[in-house]
Amino acid sequence: MKISIIIPIYNEQDSIKPLINSISILMDNEKEKKWEILFVDDGSKDKTLEILQNEIVKLANAKIIQLQRNYGQTAAISAGIDNSKGNILVTMDADLQNDPSDIPKLIKKLDYGYDVVSGWREKRKDRYFTRILPSKIANWIISKISGVTLHDYGCTLKAYKKTTLKNVKLYGEMHRFIPIYITWQGGKVTEIPIRHHARKFGKSKYGLMRTFSVIADLIFLKYMEKHFTHPIHLFGGISLLNFGLSIISFLLMSYFKFWGSKSFIQTPLPQLVILFAMIGILSMFMGFLAEILMRTYYESQDKKSYQVRETTENIAS
Repeated sequence: MKISIIIPIYNEQDSIKPLINSISILMDNEKEKKWEILFVDDGSKDKTLEILQNEIVKLANAKIIQLQRNYGQTAAISAGIDNSKGNILVTMDADLQNDPSDIPKLIKKLDYGYDVVSGWREKRKDRYFTRILPSKIANWIISKISGVTLHDYGCTLKAYKKTTLKNVKLYGEMHRFIPIYITWQGGKVTEIPIRHHARKFGKSKYGLMRTFSVIADLIFLKYMEKHFTHPIHLFGGISLLNFGLSIISFLLMSYFKFWGSKSFIQTPLPQLVILFAMIGILSMFMGFLAEILMRTYYESQDKKSYQVRETTENIAS
């Protein structure tokens, strides 16, 4: 069984050497396992790529995947998944806040029948009001919307059985929602506490606004899970609601005209009749278009969310 460690990297030049040293120690301590290390450079603008190319010789079966530009963490992880050869995939950050020595614990937990084991930064070493508190709020909202309860969706350190990811398409910030998607597909997901270190170099790429984009992606994912195969169900429901409101407005308009001593121009009801009817018609046609797009676009064209510029590989002799 081969294990692929996928590490998305963006402007982490000071973290590369200690990161590779810690991974090397892990591989020395776990020699019975077959390791593959994939560094995905997400369009770094500092010396990250140069240092990676110099230091990769210290690791056997290591590969650098250089993306064309900065696509974001989800696309970088997706590139790592697509280029991995392992049966088990492990994702982790490159900023030294995740500890590679926790990886064997995650892998061992998979042996208990789980498809995903997620890390939980139980004792997180970040600023409380700008990082920890917004994360707790976001995790609570995500759990309520998705129906999947995890303490820490934002932790990148996770272990997956690759077979569970073969039909997962990643866009936006959706890498953190893989446990949700797999649970919805009938998979088994759990989490375990892991170590978390304070950031030593550079600064975080995350801010408060990231929380809102994450929630927006979750709402979209919920729509995909409920309505993607039959979007006409959603738009049809909206259409019927508006047609119903149009009929009610028409009845009220008629009542005031004949029994309430009010002409049509004395109430906004005629405008509401037209408005709700128009929205109902538009919603119905949007549903038809969504059905057509769903059937012909994403999967038929097999579109990816990234482009690889170059791949550098160091294979053990």
